[in-house]
Amino acid sequence: MFEHGVPFRLNGRVRRLVAPNAGVMTGPGTNTYLLGDDEVAVLDPGPALPEHIDAILDTAGDRIRWIVCTHTHPDHSPAWKAVAEATGAQVIGASPPDDMFQDTTFEPTLELQHDYVLSTKEFTLRAVHTPGHVGNHYCFFLEEEGMMFAGDHIMNGSTVVIIPPSGNMKAYIESLQRLLDYPLQFIAPGHGDVMPEPKATVDWLVNHRLMREQKVIDGLRKTGRAPLDELVKVVYDDVDTSLHKMAQLSLSAHLIKLGEENRARQHAPDNSWEILDV
Repeated sequence: MFEHGVPFRLNGRVRRLVAPNAGVMTGPGTNTYLLGDDEVAVLDPGPALPEHIDAILDTAGDRIRWIVCTHTHPDHSPAWKAVAEATGAQVIGASPPDDMFQDTTFEPTLELQHDYVLSTKEFTLRAVHTPGHVGNHYCFFLEEEGMMFAGDHIMNGSTVVIIPPSGNMKAYIESLQRLLDYPLQFIAPGHGDVMPEPKATVDWLVNHRLMREQKVIDGLRKTGRAPLDELVKVVYDDVDTSLHKMAQLSLSAHLIKLGEENRARQHAPDNSWEILDV
């Protein structure tokens, strides 16, 4: 099912290729989805690894008409260039924000807007702006199958890191809830297998974030004013310490949300935080 370079058919309209970039943050590897058979859209072309690019071109080749990117992190978009050069496909996505971890090579020929629709004889794909993980993140709803391609908005097997300054925890939670406005049957994540219970998945993720937020509040009450590297040990005591550096990004996003709500305060000289009991 997750054999690298081998297309796996999910339904009559969608095939999946898994990139050979498995890891702690990427699970089995980045999912590249091929929509359609006669005219193909490549959704999240993935990392610019020659063997993955070859697999995309060997599978769909001169039938590729569109390249669609959920966002511009280095495990999702960089192969766009080689695939576009080989096929002349239109590149659809949102330009990278000016922050870290971005594929700065990405140059869409069509700049995405919420509710943009790519309609072909084989499928209808609707863009859903879902900022949170990063500001230029989009999910895509395949109307005929009730399938939401979630990129890094939702992952199977782990939660998503929220990366300030472009990433935003408040926006992330709101974007999760926005998915329930659509008649979902399946979530096709950027990493891991298809998820068949979308409402239960979204509800769990929202509750998980709110429970983590409460741990941030309780942690600050326990420690008093504290810097991130100390607070993360308390708030993410259920996470392996090898992942605490990445966890600090999401912790920072939680704190920024609390700060915007006047429930916490940052002290600039040492970047420590304290809770405000209001």
